[in-house]
Amino acid sequence: MEEESSLSLLQLMAKEGLVPSPEEEEKRKNVIEKLKKIIMTWVKKVAWQRRLPTKHIAETSATILTYGSYGLGVHGSDSDIDALCVGPVFATMAEDFFIVLHNMLKSREGLSEIHCMKDAKVPLMRFKLDGISIDLPYTQLKVLSVPEDVDILNPGFLSDIDETSWKSLSGIHVNKRILQLVPNLENFQSLLRCVKFWAKRRGVYGNLNGFLGGVHLAILAAFVCQCHPNASLSALVSNFFKTFALWPWPTPVELQDGAMPTTINPAETRFFMPIRLPCSPSEYCHSNITRCTFYKIRVEFLRGHTLTKDAVRPNFDWENIFEPFPYSKKYMRFIKIYVSASSQDELGDWVGWVKSRFRFLLIKLEEVQSPCDPNPAEYVDVDVEEPNAVFYWGLLPGKTNFPDIESVKEAFWKVVSNGYQGSLGSLELSIVQVSQLPNHARLDNASRKGTKARWKIFDYNQQRIPIYSQHLPYYVVGYMTTNRDPKYPSAGG
Repeated sequence: MEEESSLSLLQLMAKEGLVPSPEEEEKRKNVIEKLKKIIMTWVKKVAWQRRLPTKHIAETSATILTYGSYGLGVHGSDSDIDALCVGPVFATMAEDFFIVLHNMLKSREGLSEIHCMKDAKVPLMRFKLDGISIDLPYTQLKVLSVPEDVDILNPGFLSDIDETSWKSLSGIHVNKRILQLVPNLENFQSLLRCVKFWAKRRGVYGNLNGFLGGVHLAILAAFVCQCHPNASLSALVSNFFKTFALWPWPTPVELQDGAMPTTINPAETRFFMPIRLPCSPSEYCHSNITRCTFYKIRVEFLRGHTLTKDAVRPNFDWENIFEPFPYSKKYMRFIKIYVSASSQDELGDWVGWVKSRFRFLLIKLEEVQSPCDPNPAEYVDVDVEEPNAVFYWGLLPGKTNFPDIESVKEAFWKVVSNGYQGSLGSLELSIVQVSQLPNHARLDNASRKGTKARWKIFDYNQQRIPIYSQHLPYYVVGYMTTNRDPKYPSAGG
C-alpha cells in the first residue's frame, strides 16, 4: 500500500514539473562546463597579470562547485544554479573577481543581466548564462592551483582563509555534509522536492519574507530521513509533518553525525526555529522568522500532519496537501506594499533591496499589534505606467483594527533608504480591503514566482575612471565610478 501511495506522489511531482527533463538537465550541465572554461581563462589571465613564471601560469587553475538545490539534485525546471568560484591565492575578490572576471563575463555572448552584490552577506555576482540564472560567490584558497575536484572538507585547503571566503564556502559545506549523512539519497531528494513544493504552495517559503529557506527545508528533510531510514516516500512525508508539527520549539533541530551531542547555547533559543548547520557544531541557519511567520509555519505543519495521517493508504489524494493558500478567502484586509522605480533595470535592484529589509517591517507591524501573513508572491500593477512591484500581506486580526500605517511607513523608509547605493525608488504602504484587490492578485500561490534580491552597483551616467593593476603597471583591469564627486569613488564594474 505504501508503494502505491508513494508512486501516486511521484506521478504528481512529475505532472507538476518538479523534475527537469533530460534536455533541461543537459542544458544546465553545458552551462556549468561553459562557466568552468571561462574561469580557467580568467585565472590564467590573472596569473599573467601577476607576472608569475610561465610554468606556473600553465599549471594554475580554478574551478566551479555547485551547491543549493542543484548541488543536492532537487532543482526544478525553472531553478537557478548556485555555483561557487574557487580561486587560488593570487586572485583577489576586490580586483580580480569583481572587476577582471566581471568584465570578461559582461562582454561574453549569451550572458546577460549581470549584477555585482558586493555588500551582500555573501558577496557575489548574479547573471544569466544561456538563459539560466546563476549566483556566483567567490572563495580564495591559499594555494597556487585549485584542482577541479577540490575537496573543500579537507582542512589542508581551508587553512588561513579569510572570513568572506569561509562564508562563501558555507553552502558547499552544508550540501556535502547533508549528502554524506542521509541514509537514502533518492528518498531524501524526493522528500525535499515535495516539502519545497508544499512550502511554496502554502506561502511559507522564502527567507526574506520570514519563512523557511531552501537550506532550512533541506536539513529538516534530512533529519526525518535519518530518523526513518527505511521508510517509503509516503511515510517520510507523513513523518515530516508529524515530526515538526509536534516539535518542542525552540529546541534546535540537528542532524546526527556520530559526534558527541552538543550542548544547547541559550543564546540560540532566541530564534523561534533554530536549525543547526551540519558543518559546524556552533553555527545555525540564518533566519528571519518572526512571531507571526512562526505562527503561520506551525499552523501549516499542523495542517500537513492532519492531512497526511493516512498518507500510506492506497488512493490517497495528495492534491489536498499542496492546495494553494487561499489568501483572499482567509483575510479581509491587506497591507499593500507598492514599490516602483523609473526604469525596469532600476526596479529589480530597488525591489531586491526593499525585500531584504522586510523583516524590519514585519517586526514593526507586530510592535503596533498588527501582525501580518507576508504573502511571498510578487505582483505588477498593470494599470500604472512606471515599472512597479506590489505585495499584499494578509492582515491578521489584532488589538488595533487599523494600524497607524503612516508611522509604520516612516520607520520602514528610514531603514530602506539607509545604505542603498543606487537611485532611490518609491515606496508606498496602504491598507486595502479584500474587495479592493485586483483580480490577478486574488489568484492562488500556484504559479507566482518571486524575484531574487539584487543591488545596483553601477550607474552608467556616472563618470568612469580607470583602475590600474597593483601588480602590472599601466594595465587597466576595470573602472570606478565617482558618484559625481571625484573625491569619493564608489564600486563599479
